[in-house]
Amino acid sequence: MIEIEALYVPLDKLRNIGIMAHIDAGKTTTTERILYYTGRKHVLGSVDEGTATMDWMEQEKERGITITAAATTCFWKDHRINIIDTPGHVDFTIEVERALRVLDGAVAIFDATAGVEPQTETVWRQAQKYGVPRIAFMNKMDKTGADFFMSMKTMVDRLHARPVAIQIPVGVERDFTGVVDLVEMKVITWISEDGTEFLKSEIPEDLLDLVEEMREEMISLLAEEDEEIMELYLEEREIPVEKIKSALRKATINNRLVPVLCGASARNKGVQPLLDAIVDYLPSPLDIPPAKALTLNDEQIDIVPSPEGDFAALAFKIQTDPYVGKLTYVRVYSGKLEKGTYIYNSTKQIRERVARLMFMHADKREDVEYARAGDIVALIGLRSTTTGDTLCSPDRPILLEKIDFPAPVISIAVEPVTHDDEEKMVKAINALSEEDPTLRVNVDKETGQVVLSGMGELHLEIVTDRLKREFGVNVRIGRPQVAYRETIKQPAEAEGKYIRQTGGRGQYGHVIMRFEPLPLDSEKSFEFINKTVGGVIPKEYIPAIEEGIRESMETGILAGYPMIGIRAILLDGSYHEVDSSEIAFKIAASLAFKNAIKSCQPVLLEPVMRLEVITPEEYVGGIIADLNARRAQVESLESRANLRVIRALVPLSELFGYATTLRSLSQGRANHIAQFSHYKEVPERVIEKVLKAV
Repeated sequence: MIEIEALYVPLDKLRNIGIMAHIDAGKTTTTERILYYTGRKHVLGSVDEGTATMDWMEQEKERGITITAAATTCFWKDHRINIIDTPGHVDFTIEVERALRVLDGAVAIFDATAGVEPQTETVWRQAQKYGVPRIAFMNKMDKTGADFFMSMKTMVDRLHARPVAIQIPVGVERDFTGVVDLVEMKVITWISEDGTEFLKSEIPEDLLDLVEEMREEMISLLAEEDEEIMELYLEEREIPVEKIKSALRKATINNRLVPVLCGASARNKGVQPLLDAIVDYLPSPLDIPPAKALTLNDEQIDIVPSPEGDFAALAFKIQTDPYVGKLTYVRVYSGKLEKGTYIYNSTKQIRERVARLMFMHADKREDVEYARAGDIVALIGLRSTTTGDTLCSPDRPILLEKIDFPAPVISIAVEPVTHDDEEKMVKAINALSEEDPTLRVNVDKETGQVVLSGMGELHLEIVTDRLKREFGVNVRIGRPQVAYRETIKQPAEAEGKYIRQTGGRGQYGHVIMRFEPLPLDSEKSFEFINKTVGGVIPKEYIPAIEEGIRESMETGILAGYPMIGIRAILLDGSYHEVDSSEIAFKIAASLAFKNAIKSCQPVLLEPVMRLEVITPEEYVGGIIADLNARRAQVESLESRANLRVIRALVPLSELFGYATTLRSLSQGRANHIAQFSHYKEVPERVIEKVLKAV
């Protein structure tokens, strides 16, 4: 147990960080070592043995992967570090998204044998989206094929990052013994098996040339960012260590450079310098731009991190705990929150009471009396708050920026085995969908089946496993279904007129609209433009027209799938001073849409996955032949150490059961990862098969 008052450090000594990477790069192992060396735990946990603190779910222990983001707190050199260990599998990308939304910095971990991998690119883009400063840790330097400089080059080539090595490895693969610190110009060598003991020594002769070259590169990059270093560099004077550190810190926080370190977490090497780098180079809540918020008058304001300010926090994760009920994880941006007080949920416009406050250590809890600006804390007692809601002071309501959630790409039908399971299933699915915003639930009107939609086969497999194991619900699972979409290929104009006279007040709505296709790679799936002039349609009816189109797009005309990639332009129309209403214009807009859409050449779209297969050389031919049979477009074939990497684009409908096929094609030696890439038109020869299945 940490002394509770010790948790409250000055804001400049607080670090809120995430650990992020591709699956199996060593995120959880690195976090375990951080907890060990900071004294947070006294036994080294192992992912392979199912003893990792941060992988606390039964499914995580069994599969050796991280499924849910876990939070913890530790201390290093008078600094408090709040850590969120995030999943690496693309199916659980929402856990990374919402963690990065509330974090101040991140450690990106790379497998030094592979460098940048597909999910690394995804999490890197997510971090860029929120402007999160990063440091990089090249892990697994002890593995066969490890290459520090190749891994750094992939950061430039694939991430377009500006990495700066602040360490280089001493030895490689089984001869990896330590690192050269390029800032302090010392060799660090680990001498005890658990990594607690290490020596700092002078740089040996055989490494001096390489070290001088890499340090020169580091200083020249810093000189571009710092005028004082530029001056000292040009005058060829010695640059003080503290000056290098402050310049590195500034460049990291401004997202100009990414400091790169290396180590082997599983062999207990390199983690203490990583902790130093977290403290030295990643920002405190005071170092990053203030959070933006809107007042009730739509005025944008800055939320300055201060315990004395008005309370403002963002709920970023909901978790159902078997012992204490619903946990709401929040990041406090301003003010102070005490247990037992009432707060205002400005998103839902309701008051909520905070019964208890807790700091989390994976699935363990520490009750506290209050939380303040900068803290990441779990609340108990909030009934209606969901992910992305703003919590604030009742007398100063504001709205923080919400969290975006990706749309699901795969669905399964679930039905209870017995009548007793039916009620339990409804409650369980409600709890799970509240926890996970990427899990969508619908009821098929024709069959009455409950349809779960998610990010991938593994995602839905974990959900159904939790239904059975955690909630005791026996369910039958239908075959996975692809989330097809529909769009249009040609523009068309149409008129929509809705007139009803029933003796009393009538209904009148009249619109003339044009519908155009949007590019499929556009960030928008729908765009509405009002081009009317002169008040031909009063502005209070315009939102109803847009809503009418949006509702019409929920059901396409080919197979009933939702429509995307449409621009709706309101050109003209008319209104009646007495009979016009919002509902009349909503119906008129939907009529215009239905009248036009048949002339717009509607087409069916399917989700395409970006697939990466890593395999020994001898299985490449068979794997590529199988991919070609699955309508794959093979993009590249690369060498990585003694393995080959196949990259391809494959329709999701062709990937069901692929893991089993790949195992048999490679005698279990190949592995793969697939993530959603884009939607594309379904070929003519496949459309009939899809329509038959509807």
